[in-house]
Amino acid sequence: MVHNTELDPSASPLDYYGAELRRLRQSADLTQAELGGCLFCTGSLVGQIETARRVPTRDFSERADAVLDTDGHFSRLVSLVLRSQLPHWFQAYAEMEARAAFISTYQAQVVYGLLQTEAYARAVLGTDRPENLNDLVAARLDRQRILTREHPPAVWVILDEGALYREVGSRDIMRAQLAHLLSFREHQWAQVQVLPFSTGQHCATRGSFNLLRFDDDPDLFYAESYDVAHMTANPQVIRERSVSYARLQAAALSVEDSAALIARVMEERYGDHPGALAGGVA
Repeated sequence: MVHNTELDPSASPLDYYGAELRRLRQSADLTQAELGGCLFCTGSLVGQIETARRVPTRDFSERADAVLDTDGHFSRLVSLVLRSQLPHWFQAYAEMEARAAFISTYQAQVVYGLLQTEAYARAVLGTDRPENLNDLVAARLDRQRILTREHPPAVWVILDEGALYREVGSRDIMRAQLAHLLSFREHQWAQVQVLPFSTGQHCATRGSFNLLRFDDDPDLFYAESYDVAHMTANPQVIRERSVSYARLQAAALSVEDSAALIARVMEERYGDHPGALAGGVA
């Protein structure tokens, strides 16, 4: 990535963003300090973004569009920039996820990324102490924008009961995260089911996986292990995993019973006065 004065706009989305910000700022006859004043930030920050040393936020991009009258140019571009901050092995999936019409996911360990709160995402992503943690969190939150767009995908999440008890970050973070899951009871296109411990062995004991369905493209299966991702449109794999997912749905609690369990765990394990659930789980 180029960090000198003259950027190569083709080097990366971040370099292109920086080059465009400089070009349009200069066209508006503004210094970095003057633009920073209009954007309620420092001229130094503007300079760091222009030279691809800092990743812009969505808020910065929206304000830049307003000040420079760019008709949403930076607001559109920042999604590409944030996506480029994701691990390289995940970027192809993120691009397909953004285009999917239907997303089905089983999550064995943690809450599905599209349904995570910022604090929960920060705790999950921070386990490896990455230097670009803020950028990774911003990229994950930006992925969630597909849930609020004009035509969102239908999202069906099956969450293993263990994920409700695994304390990520802190009790306060978990309480807020479970409350966030409950908020999807009112969401037209996103539903959450819990696969209870009582299910015992099941067809997804090998781990989490996602199925993506598109309006005009073949379905995709996605799974990952550590820093390796597997994505395929192989019809036989799609058929087998689709049947597996249907079996998981049949074994999971109903949407209503799942919400009741989430609410109970939220109060008894992560409330002000943890009760029997807190002592009953290793």
